Amino acid sequence: MKEFLWGVATSSYQIEGAAHEDGRGLSIWDTFCQVPGKVANGDNGDVACDHYHRYKEDLDLMKWMGVDAYRFSVAWPRVMPNGIGAVNQAGVDFYDRLIDAALERNIEPWLTMYHWDLPEALQKKGGWNNREIVSWFEEYANLLTTRLGDRVKNWMTLNEPLCSAWIGHLYGDMAPGIQDLQTALNASHHLLMSHGLATQVVRENVKDAKVGIVINVTPAVPATESDSDKRAAELAHGFDNAWFLNPVFGKNYPEDVLLELGKSPDVREGDMSLIAQDIDFLGVNFYFRQTVAANPEGKPLPISGVRRPNVKRTAMDWEVHAPAFEDILIKIKEDYAPKEIYITENGSAWNDEVKNGAIEDEERINYLKDHLDAMFSAKNKGAPINGYFAWSFFDNFEWAYGYDKRFGLVYVDYKTQERIPKKSAYYYRDLLLNRTAR
Repeated sequence: MKEFLWGVATSSYQIEGAAHEDGRGLSIWDTFCQVPGKVANGDNGDVACDHYHRYKEDLDLMKWMGVDAYRFSVAWPRVMPNGIGAVNQAGVDFYDRLIDAALERNIEPWLTMYHWDLPEALQKKGGWNNREIVSWFEEYANLLTTRLGDRVKNWMTLNEPLCSAWIGHLYGDMAPGIQDLQTALNASHHLLMSHGLATQVVRENVKDAKVGIVINVTPAVPATESDSDKRAAELAHGFDNAWFLNPVFGKNYPEDVLLELGKSPDVREGDMSLIAQDIDFLGVNFYFRQTVAANPEGKPLPISGVRRPNVKRTAMDWEVHAPAFEDILIKIKEDYAPKEIYITENGSAWNDEVKNGAIEDEERINYLKDHLDAMFSAKNKGAPINGYFAWSFFDNFEWAYGYDKRFGLVYVDYKTQERIPKKSAYYYRDLLLNRTAR
């Protein structure tokens, strides 16, 4: 089934390393990693997988795996150390080399503009809480599209704005580590506005471009059949999913969520139409479903996560439930009617061990099989899914979890930087070599 696109995905801070080389500026993650207790084991992305130096070796592995496409992100502070103004040519040169090397191997580059590593210089100006960031992001998007748009035709503006807004500015578990509802709401709005403006930039600067946004979706199911728990599940869906999907597809922020919060972003005339640009595809990231119950003490919403007993869980303690993947894909089709859907991330972390030079990660293979079956079932029911990117190509820096959690198809020995394809990598390779219509 050659028309269906198969790929692997990574992100800059998680794999590149070379954090203090060739003129790269600091990102909010460099700063966050210095805060005691914020990242497991005091880990950081200074070296990570050393992809900056080993990208050719890594692309050779991708070619061996048989992928059609490589989804990667650009590190904003690598190409613009201060976020705006001066361009770091050495940083742009790296992405030139990476893109050229991918194309030489017949691997299509899929570029994510923003995967969470905001330049620290912009955070000091207020970061995503500052409305000016929309124009800062426009300048950054203009640089990327003018320098790389002759070869990159598939563009994603943002990765998972929920994580940037809610986890970074409300819960404080990701950079920049802020815990403030109004700041989080403002950040969410400015992120979406930046997506809208960057979409216009891509259209202006890149001939024959396809552009979209990547939203992570987490289906919510009620812990019981009580009205209060059902209401909690509706609110969870609104806050985690519809809050970001609605504006992208020309709808307003969910009214029930706004009512519960008692606060809203600073929405001005023209903002919502800017966000609701015509996009070519929606990138969907899916990992797990959540079970929720009503909780009068819940903040910012009266919702409490519930841990279901006797269910399969990954090393991230996330429930494995592939049918929820099919359900949310069909719901997206019905509620928003995107032109195309690409699964831009899907995968699982397990406690991988090297035994006799091999990694027998059967649990990851089972997760992949079940979720691919669910995805194709949704596709067969009309969801316009035209590609799948496995997360992740290889083990990497897993944000606040440091190097403890391994999502990769390829194992990375962080001491030696040796890459060892896991059994799941062979499974994925065989799948791609023997692809057939489903």
